[in-house]
Amino acid sequence: MEIQKAKEDAHAQAVTLRLISASAVMIELLLTFVLFLFLIQHILEPLKRLAKEVNRSGVDITAGNEMKSISHGVHGLIEDVDQIHSELQKNRETLLHSEKMAMVGSLAAGMAHSIRNPFTSVKMRLFSLSRTLKLNETQKDDLDVISQEIKHIDTIVQNFLEFSRPPKLKMQQISPSIIVDLVIQLMEHRLNSYEVQVEVVRKNPLPPIWADPEQLKEVLVNLVINACEAMKGGGHVVITEKEISESPTGKAVVIRIADNGPGIPKTLSDKVLQPFFTTKEDGTGLGLSIASRIIEEHGGKLILVSTEGQGASVTITLPMRN
Repeated sequence: MEIQKAKEDAHAQAVTLRLISASAVMIELLLTFVLFLFLIQHILEPLKRLAKEVNRSGVDITAGNEMKSISHGVHGLIEDVDQIHSELQKNRETLLHSEKMAMVGSLAAGMAHSIRNPFTSVKMRLFSLSRTLKLNETQKDDLDVISQEIKHIDTIVQNFLEFSRPPKLKMQQISPSIIVDLVIQLMEHRLNSYEVQVEVVRKNPLPPIWADPEQLKEVLVNLVINACEAMKGGGHVVITEKEISESPTGKAVVIRIADNGPGIPKTLSDKVLQPFFTTKEDGTGLGLSIASRIIEEHGGKLILVSTEGQGASVTITLPMRN
């Protein structure tokens, strides 16, 4: 009897254990299902939405590839942030530079007017004295030096005025080749004094473009003078003209002025177009910056390229507009 009872107890315990095991399995399956639903609803679905949001390529995202897509998208966003930060920094520097130049320009304009008025009187009195007084050769030389120095100061003042208050463009249709020839003609005596030969390379005269002849002439004169002053012992300047159609604005004319002077050191090449930067003892540092601004106002570009010991070249690109 005791054995039979023990068997029955053992059987009852076994049944209970089976029920407990089955219940545990069911609970485990239920928890797994709930966890799966939670995973889909709170993790996988947000990941899919995030993958779609950061999908930069626009291609369909295959199942199971969301993390790779998110990785590429986040990498792209980081690149965008870096680029935007760099552009903001450049814009900030440009704004600060513009504010600085505006202040300097305003100060320069006031000083230029204040200086120019008395110098005009001095020039008139010197001219009157030179006509009325009987001067010996030494006195004439002294008077010539004074006149030249006053003329030089007047040129500096004029540069300051042009920098602070640039004149408005008076546009008309004209071939840049005409202006190039005019500049060479006007500068003939100065070129001879510098012992500089100028060669013009052109197949045909450049077609007419909309430009301000006087200001374009000022740019070319400034560039040729710079080339001459760089070649103190004489040299060769080549002015090359051509027409192109690959520029961002369509068809354009190109004028390239190259010399065989000493060139510009690499450490200074990025600074020569900045206002008030000069390597000349008597320079204002405004000539090239004014020239660059005039070309930009024409919708063109002025690019300076130089290698120390191998000369320098300035390329002017001007758009052809109907």
